[in-house]
Amino acid sequence: MASLLPELLFETSGQAPSPSKDFVQLTVTKTQVIWRFWKISLHVKLQGTAPGEMKLSHEEFLNDNRLQRQVGLVFGSQILEYTLGLCEGRFDYLERLPDKLLLHFLSYMSHQDICRLSQASRHFKKLCESNKVWQQAVRRSSIDITPEIETLAKRFGWRKIYITFHDIKAQLGSEKDIPMGMGED
Repeated sequence: MASLLPELLFETSGQAPSPSKDFVQLTVTKTQVIWRFWKISLHVKLQGTAPGEMKLSHEEFLNDNRLQRQVGLVFGSQILEYTLGLCEGRFDYLERLPDKLLLHFLSYMSHQDICRLSQASRHFKKLCESNKVWQQAVRRSSIDITPEIETLAKRFGWRKIYITFHDIKAQLGSEKDIPMGMGED
């Protein structure tokens, strides 16, 4: 399964905490953790300092407490934990699937499950809140799409149309959830 991963697993950059003005970059590949840094200073002694780079294997990073502290200090504990997880071989394969395939998976889910999935990560939140997901849901449900519904969807979004339709059906005593569809093309 690891062979399906791209070479670049994760990359982020930022500025070291105050009072430092140093700029740093963290890159995690399949085999290495790369820490790059640029000294930014008004001190004459430090001006013109060449950028630095440390390349460590995953195992070396797991044993380097000093660099782990630096990563945690600059990027926070969540990025540190995520980096440690990547070095230990814990990959989130679902997050790495193409959006088109994830949208297809979402077509099999109820709107409650989509709302729950949107809380899993920023990527899923963006995907689950996209108009594509909800337009697909409306088109696969029993809603008759009229020009008026199209206009309302442009104004309020397809999610609002789907959920409003669901709420009306629930009030009328219909099924508790309307499945989004069963993967029809």
